[in-house]
Amino acid sequence: MKKHIAEPIKNKKDIKAVEGYLKEHNKRDYVIWVLGLNSGLRVSDIVGLDVSDVVDKTHITIIEKKTQKRKSFYINDKLKKVLKDYTKGRNIDEPLFLGKQGYRLNRRQVHRFIVNACYELGIKIKASTHTMRKSFGYHHYQKFKDPIILQKTFNHSSIAITLRYIGVEQDEIDYCYKNFEL
Repeated sequence: MKKHIAEPIKNKKDIKAVEGYLKEHNKRDYVIWVLGLNSGLRVSDIVGLDVSDVVDKTHITIIEKKTQKRKSFYINDKLKKVLKDYTKGRNIDEPLFLGKQGYRLNRRQVHRFIVNACYELGIKIKASTHTMRKSFGYHHYQKFKDPIILQKTFNHSSIAITLRYIGVEQDEIDYCYKNFEL
């Protein structure tokens, strides 16, 4: 059985379309999307956040569930505004993202809304929870062209792994083939 490899959304218009769709359909899902795209966190770390992790903070600091490494990142202005609106009036001790039953949201629920949003919008990629993280990495690389920062952000052991993870390696190979003739 072939493993489903999630892809980044490389077209910024498609990212904005998903954002708009989620904002219209479910505020919680919209906030998760914005957080995932602006942090590069794994979904297991996103759903593990509590309200107290984000209220009145300049940085979000976590211990990554997968690596057990400490990670701290700056909350940019867009994310700050979205989180402030979302947490207004919320209990500081509760999970940041709750499901309909009042329990902490899980990764399967996040997977469902991402795949559904991409399907509804006709975005033809292999979507999953990793789509947010990979999209963050892809667009970060396109803007800053600094794979070392991304490698550290993702806690990858090599730059090659990072570039392959975000789909840049294949893009660069394709570019060479498209622009080479003998």
